[in-house]
Amino acid sequence: MGKTKTLTGALLTVTMLTVAGCGGGGGTPGETAAAPTDPGGVSGEIKVLTHRTDLVQNGAMKRYTAEFNKIYPRVKVTFEGITDYEGEVKIRMNTKAYGDVLMIPAVVAKNDYPKFFAPLGTKAELSRLYRFSDKTEVGGKVYGIAQFGTANGFVHNKALWKKAGVTQWPKTPQEFTAALETVADKTGAVPYYTNFKDGWPLVQWSSNIGSVTCDAKATDKLSGPVSPWKAGGELHTIDALLHDIVKRGLSEKDPSTTNWETSKNLLGKGKIGAMMLGSWAITQMREAAQEAGGSPDDIGFLPFPAQRDGKFCATLVSDYQQAVSIHSGNKPAARAWIDWFTGKSGYPATEGAVPALKSAPMPATLKEFVDNDVTFVERSEAETGTVNAIDNAAELGLNKPDYRQKLIDIARGAQQGTLQDYFDDLDKRWNEAARTAGS
Repeated sequence: MGKTKTLTGALLTVTMLTVAGCGGGGGTPGETAAAPTDPGGVSGEIKVLTHRTDLVQNGAMKRYTAEFNKIYPRVKVTFEGITDYEGEVKIRMNTKAYGDVLMIPAVVAKNDYPKFFAPLGTKAELSRLYRFSDKTEVGGKVYGIAQFGTANGFVHNKALWKKAGVTQWPKTPQEFTAALETVADKTGAVPYYTNFKDGWPLVQWSSNIGSVTCDAKATDKLSGPVSPWKAGGELHTIDALLHDIVKRGLSEKDPSTTNWETSKNLLGKGKIGAMMLGSWAITQMREAAQEAGGSPDDIGFLPFPAQRDGKFCATLVSDYQQAVSIHSGNKPAARAWIDWFTGKSGYPATEGAVPALKSAPMPATLKEFVDNDVTFVERSEAETGTVNAIDNAAELGLNKPDYRQKLIDIARGAQQGTLQDYFDDLDKRWNEAARTAGS
């Protein structure tokens, strides 16, 4: 998987549950992990838990630490890369031993953050500096700072599309499927690849909520019996497009045999036209294109095919949020690491990701979006807790692959039913759950 671990937080932005049996507590309640003002006065040792096992193993984290120590020479940083990050850290959080700095596991309910993490400052203070600060805000205090964010769209092989004569970005779902049909007719390539078997890429479609209407509060507006899949709704537009792609035979013939690692090479070679992914994937696809004998410039990024007032929009979502354990005995050093890694390490730019620091420029990977005035919409997380509760009670899984796998099976005739019947059922389950879980 390697670099694919970078996307985990983005995929799990709205899948927070309660940690069963986690007691939390034990630290000093409300003690702020304040940003130190004198680097020379910060000392001691901290442990950083990370899901990026690849960066620990290849020495990248050591190189980051060497740069950090040029500013904070008296701080010793050690890393622990954890393969099953979510599963293992969830267990550790039943104790006090879960590092000094950690990525907030998605399993921790937002309202429980004060039990486990030290506040980093007020929302008023940190929202001026960082994107995504409302994702970890509880009671006016912020408990995590994002490593980076990601924009959503379609990674596509521009060279292949150009060969088919498609050079303009599709502005509507109908134009998008027409473009895929042209790619199929003119090149013989598979126009779209679902990554059905691996599953998690299907979750990326949910990250388009907000892109369709250019509404930062689009996810918040799901917090009630609102029939999300009704005609004109964002999820109706998003999921109908996926359904139509498959129903028209514009995706791989046998979804049950897809393979993520293989798909990167196929897209790089021009055997696949496009895939719905976050902007984190652009770098990987460009590397795959080069390895396949092509050019990194063959790979482009398309916004979701919808416009508002003549402009495209792209939702920005947060990756994992970095937090300081409430039990840390060295909160100044832990906070120093988070601030440095977020704002001065160059890590977001290396990953081709959207920087959490508002003053930093957008990455080169999003140059096409910037040059074409795509509006970046930072998704509000104000009602995430309620939306999660409804989603869980309805047993749908907006950020799980299952319901879209069924959508694809309906589209290809592997399951009985119509798209409208499926949407009606989803709305019914959502609304019934909203009347109880969301109240």
